[in-house]
Amino acid sequence: MFRFLLIRIASAIPVLFILSVVTFAIIQAPPGDYSDFIRSQLINQGGASFEQADAQAKAYAHTHGLDKPIPVQYVNWIVGMVTEGDFGRSFFYNRPVADVVAERLPRTLLLALTCHLLASVIGISFGIIAATKQYSWVDSLLSFISFLGMTVPRFLMALVIVYILVFHFNVSEINSFFSPKYGGAPWSWGKFVNLVQHVWPVVAIATFGGLAYNMRVMRGNLLDTLNAQYVETARAKGLSEGVVILRHAVPNALHPLVMYQGVVLPYMLTGEIETAIIFALPTVGPAIVGSMAVGDVYVTATFMLVLSATLIVGNIIADILLALLDPRIRLGGGAN
Repeated sequence: MFRFLLIRIASAIPVLFILSVVTFAIIQAPPGDYSDFIRSQLINQGGASFEQADAQAKAYAHTHGLDKPIPVQYVNWIVGMVTEGDFGRSFFYNRPVADVVAERLPRTLLLALTCHLLASVIGISFGIIAATKQYSWVDSLLSFISFLGMTVPRFLMALVIVYILVFHFNVSEINSFFSPKYGGAPWSWGKFVNLVQHVWPVVAIATFGGLAYNMRVMRGNLLDTLNAQYVETARAKGLSEGVVILRHAVPNALHPLVMYQGVVLPYMLTGEIETAIIFALPTVGPAIVGSMAVGDVYVTATFMLVLSATLIVGNIIADILLALLDPRIRLGGGAN
């Protein structure tokens, strides 16, 4: 297992390098950079003439290396990242990119992991119930819920919830994690409840989309597994139906869902990002959109690289879980 992890981590390094090159090139492809944002701000809000604003913008670009060729900017960014752990400096926030990432990424990961856990537990449970109640009204109801979760766009659900909260319940605090009185307060039960009151729409929307896929896959796999020969043999031995389902059928039906964990973390992150943008929560999503709008290239590139890394980490975790779930995979890996 240790050798397997080393091989996977080593193979991930060139993949991350290629992703960083492609990401940086795509971000820099549109014309303009942060100096153009400064020029427009000086003209529109500072009342400066075009000549004055242009001179200051060019000076800023020269000072921060924005006038250098794109390959040179990339090399400076990647070398600083590898040798010093320096992800660059955010032009918009005027602070190191690492500080911006450290502030927003843990919140995003916590929300995404919470949504993933709820989506997995609820979706797998619904899938088991639907498979064991095939063609009943329960199966039809759960299948309809799954259909809605997979077809209704998450941003649309977020817009509907925002409309209901603002115009029907007069909720004004939808763009923060806490109410003002809990913002700087130490952790307590009241602060935790206040946090749940602010983030439940994001969790509910991302979970709804995730559980739909888990339920459909679990239902289909379990129906196939319940007709397998070894399941009929277990029934013939006199085992109860619950034992047959939970101890023999369900573990084998879980294999495709375990493999799906390799892509589910980025999927849950994008679900959280889409919803957080609508609710304007201080997480990764609004930071990516805002940095792209003003040309804060190092913030955008770093966040995109981190999201790419989650895909690789998710696939490694999925392989480990699959090996733990199925002894045949461990034996196959040991034979090699």
